[in-house]
Amino acid sequence: MKADVVVIGGGPNGLAAAALVAKAGLKPIVLERREILGGAAVTEEFHPGFRASTVAHTAGPLRPKLVAALDLHRHGLDWTRQEPRVFAPLPDGRGLSLFGDPVRSAAEIGRFSPKDAARYPEFHASLGRLSAVLSRLLELTPPSVERLDLHDLFPLAGFGWALRRLGRADGQNLLRWGPMAVADFAQEWFETPLVAAVIAARGIRGMMAGPRSAGTTANLLLEAAAGDGNGAGSTVLVKGGLGALTNALASAARGFGAVIRTGAGVERLLQRNGRVAGVVLAGGEEIEARAVAAAVDPQRTLLQLLDPIALDPEDAQRARNFRAAGMASKVNLALSDLPRFTAAKEGDAVLHGRIHIGPEIDALERAFDDAKYGGISKRPWLDITIPTLTDPSLAPAGQHVMSVYVQYTPYRLRTGAWPERAGEVADAVLATLEEYAPGLRRLVVSRQVLTPWHLETIYGTTGGHPSHGEPSLDQLFAARPFLGFGRYRTPVPGLYLCSAGTHPGGGVTGGPGANAAREILRELS
Repeated sequence: MKADVVVIGGGPNGLAAAALVAKAGLKPIVLERREILGGAAVTEEFHPGFRASTVAHTAGPLRPKLVAALDLHRHGLDWTRQEPRVFAPLPDGRGLSLFGDPVRSAAEIGRFSPKDAARYPEFHASLGRLSAVLSRLLELTPPSVERLDLHDLFPLAGFGWALRRLGRADGQNLLRWGPMAVADFAQEWFETPLVAAVIAARGIRGMMAGPRSAGTTANLLLEAAAGDGNGAGSTVLVKGGLGALTNALASAARGFGAVIRTGAGVERLLQRNGRVAGVVLAGGEEIEARAVAAAVDPQRTLLQLLDPIALDPEDAQRARNFRAAGMASKVNLALSDLPRFTAAKEGDAVLHGRIHIGPEIDALERAFDDAKYGGISKRPWLDITIPTLTDPSLAPAGQHVMSVYVQYTPYRLRTGAWPERAGEVADAVLATLEEYAPGLRRLVVSRQVLTPWHLETIYGTTGGHPSHGEPSLDQLFAARPFLGFGRYRTPVPGLYLCSAGTHPGGGVTGGPGANAAREILRELS
């Protein structure tokens, strides 16, 4: 069997890349190891009648240009998009809501601190200006570290001009804030512990780092750039769960002529005459191709699928040193009724977006303290959605699904091993939530726990890292996954990388797949 491009992995990035190259007239084949498409963006039944976006629970959001280029709404994509909103309760019954509207957010903050309320619109505007510029960076192919390609010159010049137009104050702030610990950044703006914690949490998401770790503000700025640049962060839910999003991408890809196969695990890359020329499946079937685009993580691609002799020893060592040990788990709860948060005095509407559990920066740092020494955080930082409030089809009538992102639960444990200790994660989540929503334990019909071990074993992500690699300053842009491999191409002709382990990184955005597709088309068209 032959194709123009073989795409390994049927997650959002693989499907986006396949759809775009198919739209351009090439013939791609997508090979997904599991029997269900979606990768980490999948909707699955975890208890009879209860379905959830089992790994990721919000869209990144998906890149708007990608949605338009593939006409995904015509293929069934339906947002249950909420106004950007995060609800942060406290155990004492107080709560804070932040919105896309800075005036409305400031009014909420004013109940805690008039000084912080006065500063919030300025913070919102500053973050918006920076994210508008940085969002251009997310769509660029990182430049070569050895020589600047002419194709890179004009986009980089455009980014440089936009950066210059920021003005001196914002430009200096960008250079100063990027390397900062996000705790320092948040506390530079706000004195209220809860407000600072909600802001700081965006900088540590997906990182084996605490809010006092250097460089975590860069993660916040890039997350804001990928979203809409507001202080609250985006909340984009998909009707039918994230599996409906990947189904729309798959439908678009098939509509342009792509072939998609599930239950088709790739055993190794086929190499001939010094280049990658296709793949060999687990059963021995060979598929020849002009190029292979790997939407699986870089370490799996370079250290397991590729013949070791194809890589320079120095590159092989850098691949082994790429930091990709996960720190997050996912707990999905089937609930007999809607939990009652003591701080939700305005009613259920406050629960429609994301729910932040982390009362202050010190609490977030203490949660990290457990993990950095190989322990499961006893009071983890939680990011929660209750998708059934906006999409009742995910559970039986009157019942609910609670989707809980849990940080910190390290891939490498000091004592014991996964998955035997998975139950401790759910116990820590429920014990923490009881302080905010008393009686929640009694509502639990069933619980599903996915630790980094499960993310590696079931979903095929080396190290169980949700972003296929740590989004730290030394593993971003041209250095993602590492220098020399940051342009989606690899030194091995015919092999491309297009997973979240490449620029612009994780989140359900489709960005790495879209960017890689552009580079594949540049060489094959």
